[in-house]
Amino acid sequence: MSPEALQQILFFGLIALTFYFFMIRPQQQRAADQKKFRAALQKGQSVQTIGGLHGRIVEITDATVVLEVDKNVRLTFEKASIAASPAAPAAEAAKS
Repeated sequence: MSPEALQQILFFGLIALTFYFFMIRPQQQRAADQKKFRAALQKGQSVQTIGGLHGRIVEITDATVVLEVDKNVRLTFEKASIAASPAAPAAEAAKS
């Protein structure tokens, strides 16, 4: 194998490694964090959906969450549609 070919293989290997550490791995970690967040949801917790709707959890099942968004207004959402807790961005900013 010529030195040029070896150099080219190493170059593409470094590109693949860089791609993994800067794009794939962080995305996997965000997905794992989101899964943990959804598993830890509790009644009474204020949350935000992926559509931007804010509400308080009044009922939880394995697949769905019932949010109270106003007095006597309850909406049912899939658990996967819960994006974050409104206090989460402030807590993350305090960590940095």
